[in-house]
Amino acid sequence: MKPIPVRTVLVPLLEPQPAGPTPSGAAGGFALFRLGFRPFYLLAALFAALSVPLWIAQFAGVLPAPSAYPAMLWHAHEMSFGFALAVIVGFLLTAARVWTNLPTPTGWRLAGLAVLWLVARVFNYFGPAPAAMLADAAFLMLPMVSLGLVLLKARSHRNLFVLVVLSAFLVANTLFHLAVAQRVSYAPMSAVHFFVFTVVMLIGVIGGRVIPSFTANALHGIRQWRHRGLDAAALAATGVALLLVLVAAPAGATVAACAAAALLQALRLIGWNPWQARRKALLWILHVSYAWIPVGLVLLACSAAGRLPVSAGIHALTLGAMGGLIIGMITRTALGHTARPLQAGRAEVAAYLLVQLAVVLRLVPTLADGLPYLPWMIAAASAWSLAFAIYFVRYAPMLWSPRLDGRDG
Repeated sequence: MKPIPVRTVLVPLLEPQPAGPTPSGAAGGFALFRLGFRPFYLLAALFAALSVPLWIAQFAGVLPAPSAYPAMLWHAHEMSFGFALAVIVGFLLTAARVWTNLPTPTGWRLAGLAVLWLVARVFNYFGPAPAAMLADAAFLMLPMVSLGLVLLKARSHRNLFVLVVLSAFLVANTLFHLAVAQRVSYAPMSAVHFFVFTVVMLIGVIGGRVIPSFTANALHGIRQWRHRGLDAAALAATGVALLLVLVAAPAGATVAACAAAALLQALRLIGWNPWQARRKALLWILHVSYAWIPVGLVLLACSAAGRLPVSAGIHALTLGAMGGLIIGMITRTALGHTARPLQAGRAEVAAYLLVQLAVVLRLVPTLADGLPYLPWMIAAASAWSLAFAIYFVRYAPMLWSPRLDGRDG
């Protein structure tokens, strides 16, 4: 089958463009707030590097828990509605400009949104809890307004689904805060799991298009097998399986659904010919990270059967699939949007390997009985933190500097 061109994907990604004449006023100066990906990729990487060691210090009893709510909930919430959501918002503000050729927030408006994200992180740590909930809600609602205006103006109706997704995140985040405050009878972790499972489904839809397309475009003549029926079955089965996990359905149905979804997702991935991508880091990080979805589904099946804690499957999906694809895509899109060649150097490869190592180290004490838990947690946190610290140091000069080709953005 012919690969689907990148331009047909619902969420297109910019590749480097040929250098052209420098537009008036586009080159020179401080460029951090010229496009949404710049501040949010940088802030997310810094937050990922600092917040996980902070959580481990709390877990080990070296530091007190946050003032806003218990440490475990803080860690789960902030890695989802803090770290991952910052990447999503930065990406969407950038992608919407590509979809519509209309401006999204830049300059002081984008800087204000970044400050709002920082304020939300402060309130979510130190409290007060109502301020944390309001700041989180504002950070979601303002990008929704900006995205909605440009999408409607450009009549880009097929991309309005992002507003539905962000609205769902807004509801889930609000439920989390209300549940922590005991204003509603709801498990706070269920809101986090809803966020994670929704992102996994988005990865299934969008990653299922761009990963094989990127691979085919980079490796000319590669043989791939793709079938729309398999894609639909894999996505439907995954959605059902994750829904059953979310609502704590009977074990038998959950195990069967997770196992079926894992098999279909594995077959789907095999068809993209991931082995041929092994020599190109910008490609293999996407394939390896996607592979954590079937692994995570198998672990969730084991959890439903009472063999493993649910955290095993959740961490395979969050650290492995989400974390791996985030580090892969924020390197790729940052290179493309700053007009640099799509080539991974030693820093990128090191960051990719460290994220994958972090997943393995985090899962080992969960899968193997009798191992000391804390040393493995510290090792996993160190690998994760170092990966995003490398990204921050390597990409900060790119993200606060203008594009190499002189274009705006």
